[in-house]
Order: sequence, then C-alpha cells, then structure tokens
Amino acid sequence: MRTAGCLLRAGVFLVLGAAQASWAQEAGTGSSGGWSGEAEVGFMATSGNSETESFNARVVLQNELFPWRHDSRLETLRSSDEDQTTAERYLFAHKTDYRFDENSYLFGTLRYEDDRFSGYDYRVSETVGYGRRVYETPDLSLDLEAGIGGRHSLLETSDERDDELIVRGAGSLEWEISPFARFTEELFIESGDENTFTESISALKLKINGNLATKLSYTVRHSSDVPEDTENTDTIVAVTLVLDFE
Repeated sequence: MRTAGCLLRAGVFLVLGAAQASWAQEAGTGSSGGWSGEAEVGFMATSGNSETESFNARVVLQNELFPWRHDSRLETLRSSDEDQTTAERYLFAHKTDYRFDENSYLFGTLRYEDDRFSGYDYRVSETVGYGRRVYETPDLSLDLEAGIGGRHSLLETSDERDDELIVRGAGSLEWEISPFARFTEELFIESGDENTFTESISALKLKINGNLATKLSYTVRHSSDVPEDTENTDTIVAVTLVLDFE
C-alpha cells in the first residue's frame, strides 16, 4: 500500500508538470510564452531482511518575460523503515524578480515548509531584497542576493507562533560542463534572533535523451537552534529522473 501510494504521488507530480507545460505552450500560441520547468521523481524500496522505502519528487515552473521573472517550486520527501515513517517533508517556494537590466534585480520570496521531523508544525518566511549576477561566461554564472523579511514558526509542542525579523542571503551557481552535463549549487541563509537556517543543494544533471535526464544531488540543511530531541543538521542524497519542459 505504501509503495502504491508513493508511485501515485509520483504520477501526480509528473502529470502536474506536464499539464502546466502544455498550458504554457497553448497560452504562448505555439511558443513557450516564457515558460519552462522540470518535474523530477526518485523512489527506492528494499525487502527481505529490511523493509525500507524512500520517495522524493519536485516540480519547478519558471516564467521569464523581461522585466519580470517568476520561479515556483513544490517538493516532497518521504521515507519509511519497517513501516515506521522516518522522514516526511513538504515545501512550497515562490520567488519573483523585477530586473533593471540583465544583471541586477529586486526580488520577493515566499517559502512554506512542513517538516514532520523538525520539531516544528510549520515554518513560513517572506523576504524582499536585491540580487545581482556578479559573474558570467558562456558556461558559468553566479548570482548573489541579500534581503530582509519575516519568519513565522509554530512548534509542535506549543500553540504559540514565533514571529521574528530575518535577513536573507543567497547564492546560485550554474556551470554548463558540457552539452550533456550541468552542475548547480544553491545556497541560502535565513538568520534571525531565534534561529539561523542554512540550506545547500549541490546537483549534477546528466542528459539522457531529448527532455529526459538524471540528477544526482546532495542537500545539507542546518538549524542553529532546534527543539529538544531534534538534530541540528539533516543531509539528503538523492538520485532522480528528470523531465524538462521548455
């Protein structure tokens, strides 16, 4: 039953991505209308001496029509061991940029996260700030961002919400190693009086054929202050199948 449920979720994610891409194509009257995106899914199961399952999926939709640029993403991760859930996380994030030119822009972000094993019922943050492409060649680019905003966290053991002012820093590196390989690094930090949260995602995407690719990623998530009996750092190693839409 759990396996079927994971596969069903994978299908939902892929159908959602395909539907959005198809709509974008029609809205653009035969062109992409500035839309692009990708849907990725990974699943692993073991049986015999141990019964484990792991499922992760991600949908990213992007729209770019100067001077606006939009990026929305939806992610889910679930793992179980001997029918006991060991990880369950859901994330929605949206970012809008208003570009002054090809290199500098203002941005606004909204991020909602529900991690059942973080000690928090949910976390929501919203920030605004300034970003700039500080380095660019035909194969390599680096964007840096700085901003300010608010974060709202609800502990699982309390009905009181913690609201705090935060500063945000982020960096995004893209390296086209070859026509068939791309390396990316995404780093962002949200720091407030109560907690500093850092996330780093390193990924290598290898093109298989047409719009199909595989991705190897390594994620590190660290919180400086966490509830009792909760680890400060989580790491995730994932191998996923990716379907690109352009």
